[in-house]
Amino acid sequence: MGRQVSIKMRRLTILTPSLYLYIMAYQQIENYGIIGNMLTSALVGTDGSIDWMCYPHFDSPSIFAGILDENNGGYFKITPLKDNLTKKQFYWPDTNVLITRFMSKDGVCEVVDYMPVGKTKIGNNENRLVRWVKMIRGKMKIRVECFPSFNYARDTHKVILNSHGAGFYSEILNLGLATSVPLKQEGTGVVAEIEMKCGDTANFVIKELAAKEGCESCFADNVAYEGLVDTIDYWNRWVELCTYKGRWRETVIRSALTLKLLTFAPTGAIVAAPTCSLPESIGGERNWDYRYTWIRDAAFTLYALMRIGFTEEAEHFMQWIDERCHELNPDGSLQLMYGIDGRHDLDEMSLNHLEGYKKSEPVRIGNGAHKQLQLDIYGELMDAVYLYNKYGSAISYDLWTQLRKLVNWVAANWNKKDEGIWEVRGGKQHFVYSKLMCWVALDRALRLSEKRSFPADRTYWIEQRDKIFEEIMEKGWNQEKQSFVQYYGSSTLDAANLMMPLTFFVSPTDKRILSTLEATLKDPEEGGLVSDSLVYRYNVKETDDGLRGEEGTFNICTFWLVEALTRAGRKDKKKLEKARLMFEQMLTYANHLGLYAEETGPHGEALGNFPQAFTHLSLISAAYNLDKALK
Repeated sequence: MGRQVSIKMRRLTILTPSLYLYIMAYQQIENYGIIGNMLTSALVGTDGSIDWMCYPHFDSPSIFAGILDENNGGYFKITPLKDNLTKKQFYWPDTNVLITRFMSKDGVCEVVDYMPVGKTKIGNNENRLVRWVKMIRGKMKIRVECFPSFNYARDTHKVILNSHGAGFYSEILNLGLATSVPLKQEGTGVVAEIEMKCGDTANFVIKELAAKEGCESCFADNVAYEGLVDTIDYWNRWVELCTYKGRWRETVIRSALTLKLLTFAPTGAIVAAPTCSLPESIGGERNWDYRYTWIRDAAFTLYALMRIGFTEEAEHFMQWIDERCHELNPDGSLQLMYGIDGRHDLDEMSLNHLEGYKKSEPVRIGNGAHKQLQLDIYGELMDAVYLYNKYGSAISYDLWTQLRKLVNWVAANWNKKDEGIWEVRGGKQHFVYSKLMCWVALDRALRLSEKRSFPADRTYWIEQRDKIFEEIMEKGWNQEKQSFVQYYGSSTLDAANLMMPLTFFVSPTDKRILSTLEATLKDPEEGGLVSDSLVYRYNVKETDDGLRGEEGTFNICTFWLVEALTRAGRKDKKKLEKARLMFEQMLTYANHLGLYAEETGPHGEALGNFPQAFTHLSLISAAYNLDKALK
């Protein structure tokens, strides 16, 4: 009964003459900020509620998943018991410390959320979440509700209260909520109401407990403060390494800070996003688990981070790539994605007991796409290695011997059909982007072997590289459409083909590219992919991707178009001006913290997993190259 009372507080009930209308408590995806410590992360809403957190790692089972099921998923909310609150959420400058401020006529209260990093009083290896509540002015009553729900709400747990807080004990994980605030148990969670006046503070710490451990390690307020200072110092020092001094620097820095948060420190891998199953369309089935690392992220990650001075992160990611190249499949190929710890098994399953974000089901964990054939990953991998060898450190001979096996596999298999970059589930095709990146794989391998004088099957590689080039020009080009298309024989455009000039496959002023740009820039109703500067990856009505429903515009595709226009704009001022306007308009679609999901919906809302690493990588790259062109 206690749990039901708590849950009902998360709904607003409106009485009409004929019925009750229930307005669900789901926050808009863009209403969240992210905090983390390079081990895991949490999403904090503008209402002061943590509705997503996996523990102890990004891809561990969730302990709070209210964003996927408001009634059963679990949450940890701190908010004033006041009507007519004004809410403001922002990051402490150049950090990942998040502040949610509540203002009313009676007072001002702040909740400071962070995960300690750096040299803090709590120890370098402690994996904790800290919520520090401060009364700035006046007085307010603060309501605290903590209802964890272990293992994606599949496991039961017991609650034990003591003078230092509460312990939550489940079969696979024990959590402590350390606080000096008296807590009261309600069902499977705990609650508290605190009368706070100006100058009062309270803190709450989530940490893992040993089987018989209590919550005796409660933070004193001053320790929480010192931990905050050390964490701010860590992020400030990290930002100082950034060498980017161009336009939109604050936006670029926020994207870099987000990418750093999505890095798994023990291995250097970067998750595509920290969430799973946030929908690409509300009520639809396009819901995927992105808490893994895709090989294709390598080129974009290395390029973006090295360009703005973060070479250490690029080096760690390269080490992760090196390890995967020594784990080839029996036929010499590479898996397209891996767990952040390097594991290969990412079996997909549906959690039918969760209703999904705004009833978007199924809720999926794992990702079945790891078994697909996606030929493009080899081009992105070789481009990453080539760039790292050029701008980072020289690669080893041992790595080269593994890469040579991969390149030979590409040379022998590039003409196969595959599922492509968009991981379609409607059958394999000869996707033009896949062929393009096979060309990139061979081209970069040839350049690298020549630069380093590595032994290579150069004659064979050159022969196959040139065959790919001519086949793309012949079969990937639609004469009637005057554009490169999604796959051989189709008439559908694909925003991935905007990568052609970015990978130096063709000149950015080649007439075929310029014609493809013009076709892409048309409205979808006219056969194009652009709606008020926002870009769809392809037209779902024309492509059988094996899934039902609509989707929003893909943010990465918008930044790809900006880069393609930027490069074409070196000899056409109007295109450069269009690139700048499109880029700056795209910046207005970030949320209040400068964060992006995977997609932008028809009403400007965020859709898909959030925040999305791919989007922030492409933003950095577009900003860097656009700023350079404008100079």
